[in-house]
Amino acid sequence: MKIQDSVVFITGANRGLGLSFARAALAAGARKVYAAARDPKSVTLEGVTPVALDVTQPEQVAAAARACGDVTLLVNNAGISRGATFLGSPDAFEAARAEFETNFFGTWAMSRAFAPVLAVHGGGAIVNVLSALSWLSLPTAATYSASKSATWSLSNGLRNELRGLGTLVTSLHVAFMDTDMTRGITGDKASPDAVAKLTLAAVEAGQVEVLADATTRHVKQGLVAEPPAYTQAR
Repeated sequence: MKIQDSVVFITGANRGLGLSFARAALAAGARKVYAAARDPKSVTLEGVTPVALDVTQPEQVAAAARACGDVTLLVNNAGISRGATFLGSPDAFEAARAEFETNFFGTWAMSRAFAPVLAVHGGGAIVNVLSALSWLSLPTAATYSASKSATWSLSNGLRNELRGLGTLVTSLHVAFMDTDMTRGITGDKASPDAVAKLTLAAVEAGQVEVLADATTRHVKQGLVAEPPAYTQAR
């Protein structure tokens, strides 16, 4: 599909990668960009249509799909990380439940709600923002890693089920980006603007997977190493 003249809906679009997706879509000539956030007043980018949306609230997801019936590209960007370990964090269950509600169930709910909308317009595309941690687990982000691994599997399943409707499902895998989520992490970080631009180009090319940086590509290669990267201490 072409981004020019498309109608794009982006979750978590008030900052970080979501904001970069909104800017990139406008720059690529999208006819309309819906920028969704829990607080629509936090969406300040000119040229977009703010939408009040919490992806963990089914009634808000359904309302968004009803109100935005012209969407041709859905970007499931909203995500949270609580920095919990499986055994060392006393609130690990609560952290995991929150992360799964947003990262996994939120993505699932949005995809299910907008699938009929996309089908009406010829299929369109869905972008699911995943992570290099879909394929391995960091001790300081174990529950987050689990939620992204589940969402990778979800993306693969959605791709199978939506193929017959002509809907492209593109999984974006990226390591650390220069956003609020990684503010306390040192080291190389990808530019969210560059990642968004790269991903939209991949959608136009019909690609089902985007490996957005060198770290992510290294992790993917490590899956077939011996021993596999995901079995090694981090």
